[in-house]
This record gives sequence, structure tokens and C-alpha cells, in this order.
Amino acid sequence: MDYNVVHRWTFDNYHYFFSVPTYMRTVWATLWVSFVATAITILMAFPLAYWLVRYVRKSLQGVFLVLVILPFWTSYLLRVYSWINILGDQGAINRFLQWTHITHAPVSFFLYDRPAVILVLVYLYFPFAALTLYASLERFDWNQFKAALDLGASPPTAVTRIMIPQMKAGIVTAVIFVFIPVLGEYLTPQLVGGTQGVMIGNLIVNFFTGAQYTRGAAAALLIAALIVVLLVIFRRSLEVEDPTRA
Repeated sequence: MDYNVVHRWTFDNYHYFFSVPTYMRTVWATLWVSFVATAITILMAFPLAYWLVRYVRKSLQGVFLVLVILPFWTSYLLRVYSWINILGDQGAINRFLQWTHITHAPVSFFLYDRPAVILVLVYLYFPFAALTLYASLERFDWNQFKAALDLGASPPTAVTRIMIPQMKAGIVTAVIFVFIPVLGEYLTPQLVGGTQGVMIGNLIVNFFTGAQYTRGAAAALLIAALIVVLLVIFRRSLEVEDPTRA
């Protein structure tokens, strides 16, 4: 196959990308993995941030926040490899299962599949969501929350009707901090996902490794365009209204 670069404007590379079913499946897989990982991360980070702000003394909140960001003190690669040691055939989970005689041989489905990719991505990006939601909850006016409870609202109703609408900007920011980096992930899918966990970042690298520069550039531009569209959609949620405006 000829990979020579043609120096003229053309949409052939985009047409080729959209015409190959394998590439499109990789794109959709990337989108749903990013969505699921982001949703799980936000759902796990919100209760932690709520607990810190609501029930932990101010003097101790900093200690817990340090524990949240403690994984950042080690390298990204080391954190990913640690999960290989946990999920692998000789990892901690398989050793526990064999020690308890639940299984007699290593179970292989913990690693090299999309659930493993989602699990590690949630672990990697959890601090971003937790810190963002904590900062948003710290500025929340809890008197409104107490007033809603006094007026008969249940705690879940007060959270969904009073708290979440007022911290929408913080939630959107947390989504941006998680979803957009996950879209371009390359190393985690390669190390813990194997051939079953390929995402578009791996596809782009494969294009450039195979000297298919124009196709790799087209795929990279598609991801960049998607990120710009998402930022435009989220922009209105990040706008702060001026209370002095009539």
C-alpha cells in the first residue's frame, strides 16, 4: 500500500476512516468507555466530597485531600502497572481467589478487556473529580439545604432540587476534567486493555507507527473537533451570571 503524502486538500482520509467498520467500532467504544468511566468517577467522587465538607472538621479536611492526591506523587506508568499486578493472572485478586479455593486456576477476565480499562481510568482520574466537586461544595450555602429540610423535603430531594442545580458549574468542570483526557487515553488501554480494550488514541498511534501520517492526522483532528464541540456545549453551564444585572 502506498502511504506517500499528497500535498493537496482532500477528504479521502476522512472518507476512508468512516468507511472502515473496525475504526468506527473503536470510535464508539472510545465514546462509551469515556462516558461510563466519567459517570462512575463523578458518582464516586460526589459522596466523598459531600462527606468531607459536611461531616469532617475543617482542620482535618486538608489531611483527607492530601490522601486523595497522594497517588499523584508517583508516576503515571507506575500507577497503571500496579493494577496489572492486582488484576493479572498472578495478581492479588487471583491469589486471593485461589487461596480461598473459590477458583483452582487464575481467572483471566480481570485483565485485558474494557472493564479493566474503565476501572483503571476511574482510579487515575478520581482525584480530579473529587477536588473539583469538593471546591464546589465548599462554596455551597448550606443554609438553603437546611431550609429545604425544615420545609419537609427529604435529603435526596434537597440534594437534587437545591444542591445539584447550584453546583452545576462544578459538576460540568469535573466532567470536563475527566471525560476529555479519557478520550485521548493511550497508555492505559494498551497496558491493561490489550487487543480488547483499544481506544482511538491507540488507533492514532498505530497510524503514525505504520507511516500512515495523513490518516493518523485525520483521526487526531476528528478527536480535536469533538473536544471543541463538547467545550462549546459545556460553555454555557460554566458561565456565571452577574447578580447586579437587571
